[in-house]
Amino acid sequence: MLKTRIITALLLLPVVLGCLFFGPPLLWGGFTLFALTLGAWEWSRFARFNGNEMRVFIGAFLCTGLAWLFLPEMRAAAPLLDGLSLLFWLLLAPLWLSRKWTLSRKWLAALLGWLLLLAALMAMTRLHGLKNGPLVLLQILAIAWVADVAAYFTGRAFGRRKLAPSISPGKSWEGVCGALLAVSIYLLLLYHFKAPLVTAIPLWVLLPLGWALTAVSVVGDLFESLLKRQVGLKDSSNLLPGHGGVLDRIDSLLALAPVAAGLLFGYFFLVLLG
Repeated sequence: MLKTRIITALLLLPVVLGCLFFGPPLLWGGFTLFALTLGAWEWSRFARFNGNEMRVFIGAFLCTGLAWLFLPEMRAAAPLLDGLSLLFWLLLAPLWLSRKWTLSRKWLAALLGWLLLLAALMAMTRLHGLKNGPLVLLQILAIAWVADVAAYFTGRAFGRRKLAPSISPGKSWEGVCGALLAVSIYLLLLYHFKAPLVTAIPLWVLLPLGWALTAVSVVGDLFESLLKRQVGLKDSSNLLPGHGGVLDRIDSLLALAPVAAGLLFGYFFLVLLG
């Protein structure tokens, strides 16, 4: 299993980095839309859509995703999606995990999946479009990766108190503390070496922002785990050998990227007003 995971990661890494750094913005947008469309198919399994419902859901997401990429008028929807993303991931998703709600109503499952996937597409492409955008986006996404790796090893070494035993038994509060510490060190290093965008944000804002994004990435991971458990799935699919499905790989990013975009663009808007 570990060998398969490594081979899959090594095959995917050049594709992801190539689209991120070496192609035009449309190439990155197209790659992101392709990945999220696969995620839409996996979401339809969570929602228990039948064949026609699945095709309508995927088609609706794909059409709006293409509209976002090719129609400038769609940019006006970004602030609305930012607000909805912040509302969901900061308030509703933690409540969802606490109450263990289900996607029992198909119309709600379709609307929620469409909004979350479209918000992720908008965030990934807007952050990529900033000055030094590819590097900025990589720095933001790395928060989830640093947190995930640190939480895993800290949890294995020191984990005692379970974070959400009925949802993801392997996660612990000690792992979360390790993730917060690792992300703090990561952000301090970026700040010290004057990484793009980071030095434009005061340190007293940067660190709490990083902690918030770390927490959001954990919520995104738990949210997808809950949906899988509720429908009896171990993985969202088997599209990525050794890794499961697309949503298994991007569950944290599905939450982190829209929240990061909403907070960053909102922060810079307030700075401009000030």
